[in-house]
Amino acid sequence: MLLAVLASFGVAFLAPWIVRFAKDSSGWLLALLPLALTVYFGYLTPQVSGGSRFSESFAWLPALGVDVAFYLDGLSLLFALLISFIGMFIVIYAGGYLRGDPNLGKFYLILLSFMAAMLGLVFADNLITLFVFWELTSISSFFLVGFKHNYETSRSSALQALLVTGSGGLAMLAGFILLGSAAGTYTISDILGQTAAIQEHALYASLLVLILLGAFTKSAQFPFHFWLPNAMAAPTPVSAYLHSATMVKAGIYLMARLSPALGGTTLWLWLLGGAGMFTVLVAGVLALKQVDLKKLLAYSTLVALGTLTMLLGVGTPAAVKAAMVFLLAHSLYKACLFMVAGAIDHEAGSRDVTQLSGLMRVMPITFIATLFAAFSTAGLPPKLGFIGKELAYESLLGTPLLLVAAVLSNAVMFVVAALVALKPFTGKLSVPNKNVHGAALSLWLGPLVLSLLGLLFGTFPNLIEITKLPAVAAVLAKPYDFDLYLIPSEFTPALALSILTIALGIITYLLWRPIYRFLSGLETRLDWGPAKGYALALDGLVWLAETQTRLIQGTNLRRHLLSILSFTVLLVGLTATLKGGFRFEVAPGAAYLHEYGLVILIVAGALTAVMARKRLLAVTALGVSGFGVALLYVIFAAPDLAITQFLVETLLVIILVLVMLRLPKLRPDEDESAGSRVRDTAIALAGGTLVTLLLLSLSALPFNRELTTFFEQNSWTQASGRNIVNVILVDFRAVDTLGEITVLAVAALGVHALLKGRAKPRAARGDAMSEETS
Repeated sequence: MLLAVLASFGVAFLAPWIVRFAKDSSGWLLALLPLALTVYFGYLTPQVSGGSRFSESFAWLPALGVDVAFYLDGLSLLFALLISFIGMFIVIYAGGYLRGDPNLGKFYLILLSFMAAMLGLVFADNLITLFVFWELTSISSFFLVGFKHNYETSRSSALQALLVTGSGGLAMLAGFILLGSAAGTYTISDILGQTAAIQEHALYASLLVLILLGAFTKSAQFPFHFWLPNAMAAPTPVSAYLHSATMVKAGIYLMARLSPALGGTTLWLWLLGGAGMFTVLVAGVLALKQVDLKKLLAYSTLVALGTLTMLLGVGTPAAVKAAMVFLLAHSLYKACLFMVAGAIDHEAGSRDVTQLSGLMRVMPITFIATLFAAFSTAGLPPKLGFIGKELAYESLLGTPLLLVAAVLSNAVMFVVAALVALKPFTGKLSVPNKNVHGAALSLWLGPLVLSLLGLLFGTFPNLIEITKLPAVAAVLAKPYDFDLYLIPSEFTPALALSILTIALGIITYLLWRPIYRFLSGLETRLDWGPAKGYALALDGLVWLAETQTRLIQGTNLRRHLLSILSFTVLLVGLTATLKGGFRFEVAPGAAYLHEYGLVILIVAGALTAVMARKRLLAVTALGVSGFGVALLYVIFAAPDLAITQFLVETLLVIILVLVMLRLPKLRPDEDESAGSRVRDTAIALAGGTLVTLLLLSLSALPFNRELTTFFEQNSWTQASGRNIVNVILVDFRAVDTLGEITVLAVAALGVHALLKGRAKPRAARGDAMSEETS
């Protein structure tokens, strides 16, 4: 598992070079990675179906109970197969769809990185590890949605997706921490066996709501549904992969994975059932007012995600079985239809179903793939989508409200399928691009294979039991045997509901144009909803930041420093006073004469710097104070700090003097009146007094030698160093020190770039002057 994740990241970083050398064949070459992963996971399928489980664990933060742990069971295997198998066709498709794009290498880098992060997510057996991969999918999705960054819609859609899913991710992290505290472990496989302890814990309701916030935002459940249709600004390969088959199902995966520990309660049913029901109803209505193929498919994806959430909320064995079958069916037909939409746009120059017709004559293979996938979308036999719909109806018979929502939403799915399959392909040929022609092999291969698989699995459903049985057993946390069939042996209520759904779908399709006009007019009169709330919240946040910056961090440096120091004195000083934080006793100790002399020198330097009217005198006085502090370090046996202080003060004085050579003549500040000087003096004295009191209070506390003893005992034994300070910096704080070095290096590069940028105009001016004088 770790090898699969690392290999995916490795190939991702090599992708730009592969594209550079392989050019138009790069998609086929890069597809070998997901193909190899599919073969590998397929090899493991019989073993997992037979009851085997695979786990890997590597220590990361053992003191906090955080490991890089992976676990492969039926549920994670099902998702891994979907990620790698569909990913293979997406990689091939992207090579044809984005052929000639100068940023194709970068696209593959991000896409394959996303695939690696998604694999890590479904394999993760530690809550913190899962969160890390969860956020990696959000970050890579941000770059993929905003791939066409020269368009404002792409940038805003990418930011919206990142903010919504990222905010939910932070809430989920808080829920994970509470769940780990309640269960006493962050290992997911161990948490799943503590159902009673977790659900009886006082934190159960809080952790459940926080975790579901992360799942709902990721899987675009109401009221967070608005970001998914807007993310259709991404290139079609992104929509086909992330927003139908993989990333949006991460929330579904999380709910399914944690359902043995968190599910089965009334709160679970109400939260998941309610969110799923509102999602399918709202998305179903909004789907009827779309004419863009990708928007149509996006809202039907929301319907499918809401249906899966409802089924997991019910949580019965029948509902879980229906969820797993429907999940597979939806992944196959929706990835297919998104790729078809991209192929139509690529060849015909439009995705508007009201402007397209007759494409069946020039794109026959694409039409066949579309027709098969549309049958599954509409829930018609002999497609796998029909079996999934039947199982969903059967499992929801005990919840009438959810059942009604499912019937209405599936009728909408029938309309979407009809619009996608009939409008662009039937009738007289009419497209914006008069030079329309059949799609290339890379554009129709994936849709055709995926749609045929849906037909094969629907006709012979026993073929998928080898993956479905262990997946359902993993969600239920117990063995569960079942049989899949295409047509029931007798007339059932579920079959009757399917007939009703088809009838409602046909009627709605025939009335689609007046419904579309009505909903479009209604939208122009009702400008409200979660998307509007998001826009207002974002505008409010920007206004608050600008106002705060203008008031506190204006262009006047003195006012900036004044506001920072004032708020620090007010908040920290007031809090410490009210809470009794200042606790110390001043007991004069013996000191040598030269120590008093150094203190006087430091104070004199500071006072001179404040009162100086010349910059050079102020800088010199600051240097005197700094060197005085360095000498104090020497006296108190801290030579390393003294050397650092000497170096810093020397560089500071030199840099300031060099800067002063280019500064204009010092002029009195506009705000420098007698009253302002008194104010500034008072605030400065208050700040100094606060720091002094805090230091005295800290020094009065009992000295805790725990860390000192630890470093004394382990400096030589663990790091082979007798200089404890050096060992702390280089070994115990290695990552922190590396970060500081990196910051300095980046700052140096930035300064170099600025200096280099200023040098070019001067050279250009010099060349121009020489040309004029020659």
